[in-house]
Amino acid sequence: MPELDFNRLEALVHTVAPGAPLSYEPMPGGASTRRYYRVALPGNHSAVGMFVPEGGKAEEIAKDGHRRRWPFLEIHELLTERGVDVPKLLAEDTASGWLLLEDLGDDTLANYLLRQPSAREELYARAVADLAKAQRALAKLPEDCLVAKRAFDEDLLRWEIDHFREWGLEARGHHLAAADRTLFDAVAGRLAARIAGWPRGFVHRDYQSRNLMVRPSGTLCWIDFQDALLGPHIYDMVALLNDSYQEFDRAFVDARLTEFAEHMGMGPKERESLGVEFDYMTVQRKLKDAGRFVFIERKKSNASFLRFVTPTVRKVAQSLDRLAPKDPDMAKLRELLGRTLPDEISV
Repeated sequence: MPELDFNRLEALVHTVAPGAPLSYEPMPGGASTRRYYRVALPGNHSAVGMFVPEGGKAEEIAKDGHRRRWPFLEIHELLTERGVDVPKLLAEDTASGWLLLEDLGDDTLANYLLRQPSAREELYARAVADLAKAQRALAKLPEDCLVAKRAFDEDLLRWEIDHFREWGLEARGHHLAAADRTLFDAVAGRLAARIAGWPRGFVHRDYQSRNLMVRPSGTLCWIDFQDALLGPHIYDMVALLNDSYQEFDRAFVDARLTEFAEHMGMGPKERESLGVEFDYMTVQRKLKDAGRFVFIERKKSNASFLRFVTPTVRKVAQSLDRLAPKDPDMAKLRELLGRTLPDEISV
């Protein structure tokens, strides 16, 4: 981790508040290497200083030789243009790794619901409506847009499933026998190929309760969108409704899926297919998440996510149970995981 140059942050603050003394305090971050600081501004206001460790290197040289802006900034501009609520950009110094952003407070959707659990249905209905609106607004993207140049292709989908095998199983001592490894690899390959064949659109990639901020007005603001890419339309709905940090009953999930289908103008058959796609996508996404939580603990010495491994694997089991009667692959995967992780996969 490079040494932080707070003089550069102070210079950014002076672009919006000339002469103001630098006063800041660290803010909690997630699993990324980015670091955040709440910066005091005159008049009892504040902003957020975001430090990206890669600094100037985060401005990548594209294959055509042109310099690209940081993914965060490029996608921030795209979302702003298409009417998606994202934090206001106050100032930037990408050469030194700093951005100054609007301070949205501490009310992530997850935090807000701890205080106001009765608002859950209203806010999740809003999150679904916002996502559908954004998908429609982002249906056509500029050819040179970063989002349009990267996608959940078969290789990436398969890598994420293997990430679970490596970290969710093997790193914890659950080594598969040769026959089980062959079975797992075959099912993983077919699952990745199936999902890769679905139509693609804009995907936030981590559209969940810790990445949606609740404004005082009750509207939702998107954060952590720098990894956006093209993928299945159902992907962000899986991230939202099978969020590892939340628990919903099936009726709640089905109601939100129906709302999404209505917002997207889907008919009854498309709504039925949406539910099936939701389960297949859950298997892929949540296996990856379970493996990632272990990876973060082993590689980044951050054990705070380990408590979510078991509920995440159980979400996989629930989707497998629905898919298994009509899909032998899912039945075999359910049986394999049941033998390998009997305590975690029990529902």
